[in-house]
Amino acid sequence: MINGILYRNRTGVPWRDLPARFGKWKTVYERHRRLSADGTWDSIFAAVLADADAEGRIDWSMVSVDSTTCRAHQHAAGARKKPPRLLGKDARPGSTAPTRDSDAPGAASPARFTSPVKADAVLWPC
Repeated sequence: MINGILYRNRTGVPWRDLPARFGKWKTVYERHRRLSADGTWDSIFAAVLADADAEGRIDWSMVSVDSTTCRAHQHAAGARKKPPRLLGKDARPGSTAPTRDSDAPGAASPARFTSPVKADAVLWPC
């Protein structure tokens, strides 16, 4: 089980492509998710790091902090602040139910403008 998790982290394969020798991918994934959620992986990493540091196997002079700035794409600015409007049950595409008061039976129809050249051309206001 642990070898499957380590294999996946080392190679970067999707969970579903995990080789069968590690067991069912779903089982390996669930175990990894639980160990991550309860902090087990963090405590294992801290213990291994402390052990390696105590033995002098870590050269802290080689540690580097990168301060590279990552800019968002110009189209990423101005995200929508409110959630998108969900269509109601009666407002789904292809529905015959009225969606506005003006769509109800007996409501006044929108104004029609006819072209002086072609009498059958109808323009609907936007």
